[in-house]
Amino acid sequence: MTEDHSENAGTAGSARLPLEGIKVLDLSRVLAGPWATMSLADLGAEVWKIENIDGGDDTRAWSVPSYKGVSTYYLCANRGKQSIALDMKSPQGLAIVRELAAKADIVVENFRSGTADRLGVGFKELSAPNPRLIYCSISGYGQTGPDAGRPGYDFVMQAESGLMAITGESNGEPMRVGVAITDIVCGMVAT
Repeated sequence: MTEDHSENAGTAGSARLPLEGIKVLDLSRVLAGPWATMSLADLGAEVWKIENIDGGDDTRAWSVPSYKGVSTYYLCANRGKQSIALDMKSPQGLAIVRELAAKADIVVENFRSGTADRLGVGFKELSAPNPRLIYCSISGYGQTGPDAGRPGYDFVMQAESGLMAITGESNGEPMRVGVAITDIVCGMVAT
């Protein structure tokens, strides 16, 4: 599966965008990483999104609303990108990822700590042939420390940050903000 969503990028006529000529390899999924790379695409970067060969990004099939059978959530967070489905755990898939990383200016991933290294797509592996590579690793709890291996989800981040304590009725139970705000802000900061 290869798709090109780049025609959906918001460009102003023939004006040159600030990141034109920059190449981004997107190894992220769901929202925080895809939001960051969507923003880079909106600014003119060429973004190659790697998706799982078995169904693509998790958000492709998320509920309604959908457009032509694809979740609008996925379409919004992945606009302006070229999508490539492959198995990163296979030798062929890993070779393609490494080939793209060698041509990229930026790599963005949001695996749990240690996962990128185990897959062979960590900073050391990808920057060896490409020393100018900018490697952005997004995680809920960082790459080191006692909680580094924990997965970070928006709902949990809202609760642990105290955001849910100030949302909703003043005398009521803590409430989640209606949108995945911590994922969105994380993606914005990563950009």
